[in-house]
Amino acid sequence: MNDQTISTNPDDFPLCLPLDNAAKIYPAARGKKTPSMFRLSMELKETIDAEVLSAALEKTLHRVPSVSQHLKRGFFWYYLRHRTDAPPVLPEINNPCVYLNEDTSRGFQFRVSCYRRRISVDFFHVLTDGTGGMTILKTLVAEYIMLKYGVKIPPTDGVLDCTEPPRREEYEDSFFRHAKPERLSRFEAPAYHIKGTREAFGLIHITTGTLPLDSVHAKAKEYGATINEFLTAVLIQAIYGIQQAEKRASRKKKAVKVCIPINPRRYFESRTLRNFTTYVNLGVVPSPAGYTLEEIIASIRHGMLQEANVKKLRARFSTNVASEKNPFLKVAPLFLKNPIMRLVYLTVGDRYNSATLSNLGLIKLPEEMVPYIDRMSFLLGAGLNPVSCSCISFGNTLCFNITRTIAEPVVERAFFTALVQLGLPVTLESNQA
Repeated sequence: MNDQTISTNPDDFPLCLPLDNAAKIYPAARGKKTPSMFRLSMELKETIDAEVLSAALEKTLHRVPSVSQHLKRGFFWYYLRHRTDAPPVLPEINNPCVYLNEDTSRGFQFRVSCYRRRISVDFFHVLTDGTGGMTILKTLVAEYIMLKYGVKIPPTDGVLDCTEPPRREEYEDSFFRHAKPERLSRFEAPAYHIKGTREAFGLIHITTGTLPLDSVHAKAKEYGATINEFLTAVLIQAIYGIQQAEKRASRKKKAVKVCIPINPRRYFESRTLRNFTTYVNLGVVPSPAGYTLEEIIASIRHGMLQEANVKKLRARFSTNVASEKNPFLKVAPLFLKNPIMRLVYLTVGDRYNSATLSNLGLIKLPEEMVPYIDRMSFLLGAGLNPVSCSCISFGNTLCFNITRTIAEPVVERAFFTALVQLGLPVTLESNQA
């Protein structure tokens, strides 16, 4: 299977689908330490009926077949093969976002689970990004509510109509469509990394802080910042404090940078439900005088103006598309590509950032759906960097999750303490006793 070969099944959906440009590296890079998973959840007002959820899942997958896929190995590239069945709805696992067990998922690259009032979907990034995943979760939960309670939910605010067929633009590779002959160097100065005692495989610590969204917005406004700028600055300041407490002088000299995923759909026309995400790494270089929160916010705002614009974002993902079109890479067999791509991921993937902060923002739902939903959650699986952060808001609740694969809770302690010291009420939860 080459990079653009498509064959069709009788339902006019591709039987075999090439991986999108962003997804191509994930199968090669995937491992126990780099699972490349993320989780989206909705907590309802009543206990979940697993049988009804299974029926809702079947309807959702019929509408969004691009997620109903098995990952297959071709001669030149991995590719996705469509399945018309559905994976089982599984009970909750203790440590979400860990390596996907394809035996229990029956080969599907995602898993749906329920626990008490919560519906969760864990996605392998080869299928979709946070924006696409949220559309899938919204549609799944809307179908569940309609089947369970008999209420009619209109296909608005990201909920899809499951009586309609899938649309081709929903499973296009938007990177390819918008790429131009522009290039941007991938080189950056290496960033400071948190060190700690690595936990055993399968153990992931999750600390959740919930805050009133209006309070966070008011505090960010005090600093002349958006919520995302404010939270990113607090995180950078927290990691910077950890760095400056280090004993080794060499570790105090590296930049402290946070990787901020950017949704190009805000800048380029796209309705894809597959990956269409790029990123910027922003932060500060250590200074003897240190940094105030205001100074870090100003640095982030300036960095976003420089990096998060049409020209820079297009050049960034066009560089990746150009690499995929490289004549040698196109004709090289997969067994030669795999070790090269994995080496690139391991040596460059998280080298240029100290942590990731992905914010899906304020999630809106159809009015008919809102009374059934209590709150939402978004988790990033930790990778080579042992700490990842994610944020999502619904109603007046902001949910900030920190996942880590080391024993020491240094980042969450510094970050949430800083928020409390700024006068924000924080309620903490953890998946560990």
